[in-house]
Amino acid sequence: MDERIINNIKTLAIETISNAKSGHTGIALSSAPILYTLYAKHINVDVKNPLWINRDRFVMSAGHGSALLYSVLHFAGFDIKISDLKKFRQIDSITPGHPEFGVTPGVDMTTGPLGEGIASAVGMAIIGKYLQEKFVLPKMGSKEKGTPIFDYKVYVLCSDGDLMEGISYEAASLAGNLNLDNLVILYDSNNVSLDGDTTNTFTEDVLDRFKSFGWYTDLVRNGNDALEIDKAITKAKASSRPSIIEIKTILGKDTTYEGTNVIHGKPLTSDEVKNLKHKLGVNELEFFVDDTLVQLFRKNMLERNKKVQNIWNDNYSKYVNLYLNGDDSKLKYLFNNKVNVDLLNFSFNNLEKKSTRDLNNIIMQVIAELVPNFIGGSADLSTSTKTYLNNGGDMKDSHYDGRNIWFGVREHAMGAIANGMALSNFRPFCSTFLAFSDYLKPAIRMSCLMNLPVTYIFTHDSISIGEDGPTHEPVEQLASLRAIPNLNVFRPADMNELIGSWDFIINGCEPNALILSKQEFIPIATTDKNKVSKGAYIVRKETSRLNGIIIATGSEVHKALEIADSLYNEKRLDIRVISMPSVELFLKQDKSYYQELLPLGYKVIVIEAATSFGWHRFVYNSSYLITIDSFGFSGKSEDVLKKMHFDNETIKNKIERLLK
Repeated sequence: MDERIINNIKTLAIETISNAKSGHTGIALSSAPILYTLYAKHINVDVKNPLWINRDRFVMSAGHGSALLYSVLHFAGFDIKISDLKKFRQIDSITPGHPEFGVTPGVDMTTGPLGEGIASAVGMAIIGKYLQEKFVLPKMGSKEKGTPIFDYKVYVLCSDGDLMEGISYEAASLAGNLNLDNLVILYDSNNVSLDGDTTNTFTEDVLDRFKSFGWYTDLVRNGNDALEIDKAITKAKASSRPSIIEIKTILGKDTTYEGTNVIHGKPLTSDEVKNLKHKLGVNELEFFVDDTLVQLFRKNMLERNKKVQNIWNDNYSKYVNLYLNGDDSKLKYLFNNKVNVDLLNFSFNNLEKKSTRDLNNIIMQVIAELVPNFIGGSADLSTSTKTYLNNGGDMKDSHYDGRNIWFGVREHAMGAIANGMALSNFRPFCSTFLAFSDYLKPAIRMSCLMNLPVTYIFTHDSISIGEDGPTHEPVEQLASLRAIPNLNVFRPADMNELIGSWDFIINGCEPNALILSKQEFIPIATTDKNKVSKGAYIVRKETSRLNGIIIATGSEVHKALEIADSLYNEKRLDIRVISMPSVELFLKQDKSYYQELLPLGYKVIVIEAATSFGWHRFVYNSSYLITIDSFGFSGKSEDVLKKMHFDNETIKNKIERLLK
């Protein structure tokens, strides 16, 4: 019976690809026994409520296997119809080319860029362990540890390509360090990649490498044997360590091209589909599904999962009655990542001369007290980025309810892990230096694709850090972050703008980047936390006759104000200064607000210690951009600024020439 269902799943996936004339045939045939066994025998989900909080998570890290996943989800009873499979890879269908979170029922994460899925699954597993530790129903009259309310597993299907990407090993290393025993990776090991045999590129012993990370490992030599796969998953679930099962498969099994790279992304012709169906003993009718097999599959899944759900519902009710007097409103944050806090009217202290990274630390402590699912860490830089939650505790093996995560020097994995935590209804943050944001770009892009409320905190935001030299002095990073669709980038000038930035960030539900300085500045009397949500506003209004306008961000707002005051006192040039903490938010404002700040007919000058890219929309020509389009130098801050013509005197003289 297992074999009959597997063969029907295979042919359904192959026809889905063939009908679209696009897709990945190889993995659909090699991994079908793996996914069937997982869904038929192990995974706990609710097909009527795909976002059930205690469901097991499944991440198709090898996202090119989407047609197989959709076929399995159809068999399992999720709301995916044959008509949806016929629209595979078509505009506005619920069966896109790679799995997309929020589009297809049963898909827990958007995948496609290899390795991202493994790393985000680590984030899901981290939150699973956090919840398991934090919410426990005690055993009455016993000193033994009670029953965890949350006990879900996180499963991943990965390919050779996933494991070639460095992010997977960054994430696996951290998972081993934290001993995430709720994580199981199913590795479709077929020794073939897109360009050819993996002997050309990938000959290491994967299981030995994972053993060195502290993982439980197992090997299934016949990837077409559902019974052996079943036994291996059962043992992995019982392990006290994270697990990886290498399952030896044949890419494109039972086709003319089996075991070769040709079948990786080749749709079969209609004749080849018929031949495959005949070989597998499946009816040759188009998109044939055996109703008897489907009903059997769904019946077994429903019976198994209903028992799990009933136990969870009972335990959850007992917990709420025991600890919350029957009112679970305080646990709403577990079921969605929406937040409602008022930072704008909160009273903050210690507002004297400080860097924005230090001021940010003050705000983060308050957020941690107000938002119970606020969690995160840094890439071994919390002493520099100032993002440690003082009362949060450290997450580590056997102490999973800490809210400070020691990511280590693993920026790429850190960003993807944060995505997994956001997918688990938490509000994660992660931090490193702005120059190193490039390591996180693929993960940030995934945050934006899935619209996840991850906050990326980047400090050491300009060439002013000086002595560390050009490798640590960001130039192009601000522009590249602003170029990512659906990402709000905030570069606040002082505490007021920081408060306004965080109020927008924490009460919203989208990805954000927060750019902070190492240099200390005194507070600005005219900044307005209430206007940060508009993206830009006036911090110095002209006294009488407007001679020109300066747009500045972050640290350069202080510079612009000092220069504007000096030019007024010395030359009677009356300059308006606009602080623009978020270009993205400003560009979303209506036309009248835009023209109120930047009226036509006046010269506009931009000052920012970063590349000019992206600023041309606000100025007449490049002469009005006082920016930095070359790499920096190692030296004292003031010497670096002068050498790069970004000191106050040089900028002041240039502005005077431009306005005259």
